[in-house]
Amino acid sequence: MPSSIYIAPGDFHMTVEKDGANKVLRLNQGPKENFYRPAVDPMLQSMSKAYGPNILTVILTGMGSDGTKGAKTIVENGGTLIAQDEETSVVWGMPGSVATAGLCSVVGPIDQIAPKIMSFANRGNL
Repeated sequence: MPSSIYIAPGDFHMTVEKDGANKVLRLNQGPKENFYRPAVDPMLQSMSKAYGPNILTVILTGMGSDGTKGAKTIVENGGTLIAQDEETSVVWGMPGSVATAGLCSVVGPIDQIAPKIMSFANRGNL
């Protein structure tokens, strides 16, 4: 639903599927990805399939490279990717992985990410 936030429960991947004109959240206990469940990659890949280019993904501080495969799918399908910079990240694993893969439209400090999100939303994308 618009203006809602959803958080995957522990030990479940969360994905999005099209159901006609609607989008439906699904939880599953598929194989762990990048040693994790929930993992970011299956969620981003499913969201890209459901929303196409009308998606903004923000990767914030986090360990490992989970999210990089999904972020690549987002960008390949015309979506936008923002990552937190190394200087303001506690751990630059996840944002560093997408940044060094060349997938980001913006890599910036945490205090500049919200204005970028608002800019994206004001273009009518959210």
